[in-house]
Amino acid sequence: MFFKNNKNKLESNFFIKICALLVHAAKIDEEFTIKEEGIIQETLLELGCPKNDLLPTLKQAMIIEEDSNQILEFTREVKSLSEKDKIKIVESLWSIIYSNKNADVYETNLMRRLGGLLYIDGKTMGDIKNRIKDKI
Repeated sequence: MFFKNNKNKLESNFFIKICALLVHAAKIDEEFTIKEEGIIQETLLELGCPKNDLLPTLKQAMIIEEDSNQILEFTREVKSLSEKDKIKIVESLWSIIYSNKNADVYETNLMRRLGGLLYIDGKTMGDIKNRIKDKI
């Protein structure tokens, strides 16, 4: 994934920002579940986060997400990722949203905004959404 080819990047800051974005999606419906936390941890591991950094990363991301009033700061680093890694993050976001088998208007609006911020076209976002819904 991303960091296997880019070891000189500030990995922890990257993982914290990605995690904060995922936490934001998990908390937008005001219910942050163990299932959503598991999806977040799995995503971070797949992106190359060391296992022993998962809990500190999650704790720091929750603090940053709580103190932030916009998602722009969480998406900046994602824009520079490969298309494959961006898709993985979007899949994780949809998995978090549909972990309770339902997407409310706030969650759907978040994903529409993220599609634009991450330069992912509507068709691709819709295909990912449908693929995740079909898994559930």
